Amino acid sequence: MNQGQAIHLPSEWMGHQRIILFDGTCRWCTTWIQLVIRHDPSGRFTFSSLQSPPAQRFLATLGLPTQNFETFLLIDRNRIFAKSTAALRVMRGLSGLFPLLYLFILIPRPLRDALYDYVARHRYQWMGKTDTCQVPTPLERDRFV
Repeated sequence: MNQGQAIHLPSEWMGHQRIILFDGTCRWCTTWIQLVIRHDPSGRFTFSSLQSPPAQRFLATLGLPTQNFETFLLIDRNRIFAKSTAALRVMRGLSGLFPLLYLFILIPRPLRDALYDYVARHRYQWMGKTDTCQVPTPLERDRFV
């Protein structure tokens, strides 16, 4: 997968401009999604667990792993981003001081992604894993596809 490559969205996701695909059993990931929800008052981002049937089909179409997730993906206007680039593009779209973190985009991607990979390898060890995906609250439900 090439960062920023144009993609064809599954029909379930048509009409959503910014979709974050995340590991729904990772507590680190679900905590991060909760932070995004709190700091995205206009609701620009929608979410889908990588374990969901539409995401599984999408991953298979792109030739990406459908079981062992080491990154989350950001689909931004039919373009796909992963790892540190995805995280920084999400930060740029949040409220508060989070957009300032986008300045880290100036660091070469291999260095940023090395740090991202380190965190990804240790996330279960640091925050744990659940047996089931996060269930959105009734107020959040419309943000999940």
